Amino acid sequence: MKELAVVKTSSGEMVIELWSDVAPKTVENFKNLAKEGFYDGTAFHRIVKGFMIQGGDPLTKDPARESDWGTGGPGRTIKAEFNDRSHQRGVISMARSQHPDSAGSQFFICLGDASFLDRKYTAFGQLTQGDDVLERIGGSPVTMNNSGERSKPVALVRVESIRLNECD
Repeated sequence: MKELAVVKTSSGEMVIELWSDVAPKTVENFKNLAKEGFYDGTAFHRIVKGFMIQGGDPLTKDPARESDWGTGGPGRTIKAEFNDRSHQRGVISMARSQHPDSAGSQFFICLGDASFLDRKYTAFGQLTQGDDVLERIGGSPVTMNNSGERSKPVALVRVESIRLNECD
């Protein structure tokens, strides 16, 4: 039984197969947040061309909190589940701070080979549909963010909803 997450964005829909076999607690956390509507209305606040798009920060719902974007979470963290799945295009993984067990709700989707992240970040799924949407979001115009990284989207792409499905 495959577990799928349908990520509906303002740029289109992406379908991600979740890997509960290699990251069960991470997948469970992601599914619980999706079920409670936690991700609805959040934005992809960080886009690094050729590398990844990052979302899942609840603070991105509030334009007045823009200087804090990238720091928000669900108020709890989960233990890392590093595994042997490689960070390649379409792989979804948990974003975190320097501490390995600091992931909460933020995630990123790889735009290309990011195997230097293998066994350092928890990969927990793979895009199965919507590569054109990933490409569109990844190609969004960006400007400098507060820390000087060229990754702040000029126009936000919102997550409208994340719905869960199962299929054979």
